[in-house]
Amino acid sequence: MRGSCLCGHVVFEADPPLRDVVACHCSQCRKVSGHYWAASAVVMGRFRLIEERGLKWFRSSEFARRGFCGDCGAALFWQPLPGADPSWSPEGPAMHFAPGALEGEAGLKLQAHIFKSDAGDYYRPEGPPPEPVLPGAGRVQGSCLCGANRFSVPAPLGEIWACHCGQCRKTSGHYAASFAVAESAVQWQAQKDRSHLACGGGRRGFCEDCGSSLWFRAADGSFSMEAGAFDAPTGGQLVAHIFMADAAAYDRPDDGLPAWPGWEEDAG
Repeated sequence: MRGSCLCGHVVFEADPPLRDVVACHCSQCRKVSGHYWAASAVVMGRFRLIEERGLKWFRSSEFARRGFCGDCGAALFWQPLPGADPSWSPEGPAMHFAPGALEGEAGLKLQAHIFKSDAGDYYRPEGPPPEPVLPGAGRVQGSCLCGANRFSVPAPLGEIWACHCGQCRKTSGHYAASFAVAESAVQWQAQKDRSHLACGGGRRGFCEDCGSSLWFRAADGSFSMEAGAFDAPTGGQLVAHIFMADAAAYDRPDDGLPAWPGWEEDAG
């Protein structure tokens, strides 16, 4: 199976068998992906980097590093470092990679959700989202994983939409979740982001140091931010899934929310 980032500056191949998909809701995966991350895995002997000119690594903990494309921000890899807990790779050294990066179906299934207690307050890993918890202050704080980008927006986040389009799958590694906000309302306490001009004229912003997904500016100027970047309580709530026609076969939400094949106008 071949996979790539959004811009094509990182390309890899992984030969079957591949581990089924594990969805991780830890705070690190949420910051990096902008919602929550998911990974398949393959032993290193069946993994190959075909193109790596865009590949950057960020050491996210004392036992693991995360790989992303420094040109488009796509969250691609998670790799245990030597000496890490062997339960992460029981068959030996392995590469954990984003199934959203794969080109074509690999016959994968969603195997498990992990770190469910760390999930964002605007959704549940399984089942319908909880009622929103309103922030006590007038603004909601957010940041990238490494802290090079710190910002706030007016509270509450409100309606959050999950997008399964091909671009969001490539960028997040799974699928994205974001909310609309006026760009002028974002207050930056620290800013070290860069952006990628995506198909359709939109720009996707991410941290240039750790790769965390941060924002999207559409060609018409409308602006949204990734829900996973924000700290609870957010006052937000996931309300719908869009562009499900582009979703991978393993990606079938079980939260009971409306799931439309395209944009909301496509709803019957």
